[in-house]
Amino acid sequence: MKAAILQSNYIPWKGYFDLMNSADVFIIYDEVQYTKNDWRNRNKIKTSNGLIWLTIPVKQAQLSQRIIDTEVVNNEWRRKHWNAINLAYSKTPFFKSYHSIFEALYLGSIETNLSKINYSFLTAINEILNIKTKILWSQDLVLIEGKTERLVDLCKKVAATEYISGPSAKDYINQNLFKEEQMKITWMDYSNYPEYTQLYPPYENAISILDLIFNEGNNAPQFMKSFNK
Repeated sequence: MKAAILQSNYIPWKGYFDLMNSADVFIIYDEVQYTKNDWRNRNKIKTSNGLIWLTIPVKQAQLSQRIIDTEVVNNEWRRKHWNAINLAYSKTPFFKSYHSIFEALYLGSIETNLSKINYSFLTAINEILNIKTKILWSQDLVLIEGKTERLVDLCKKVAATEYISGPSAKDYINQNLFKEEQMKITWMDYSNYPEYTQLYPPYENAISILDLIFNEGNNAPQFMKSFNK
């Protein structure tokens, strides 16, 4: 049983979904502190004028505020983001194929909780990519103290024998705690992704997965690593 644990992100890049697809269980870990200028509430898309940020405006009452408790300022961002996506991707080969799905996500909801907004996009994109990984919320599991201890314990709670992590976590994870539980750690490799056809050269890799979906449609998984193992 392979587990991955990560905060929810807004319309994440393809590497996020590769990590999710590599696991049997994916735990949304939104009980940690919300951080400004991060991927929780924003991401980049490609336009004729270059890369632009799509940012959901959120309320932050205190520095210790958790992601799970973070609310949006208002819902005006929904139409603004959808208009920007229409302008950037209406000429892509597969925009019409997925137009109604994303229009409903943006304009057919009044949800104001950031975690739930992110979840709605994650699950819709998983359906498009045919990712079957089970998603759980850390809030539904009893959390213990300790940064690495908590990760190990979450893995044990879902009966995982392997933990899949992004490479940046090497800087803070105590790998010995996983070894003590005879639990394997696998580090994702986000390098050398194959290029796909994009509008508006030059090619950009680290942008929202919406770019890959609208440009490649059903062929999108061919440009992701976890589908080609």
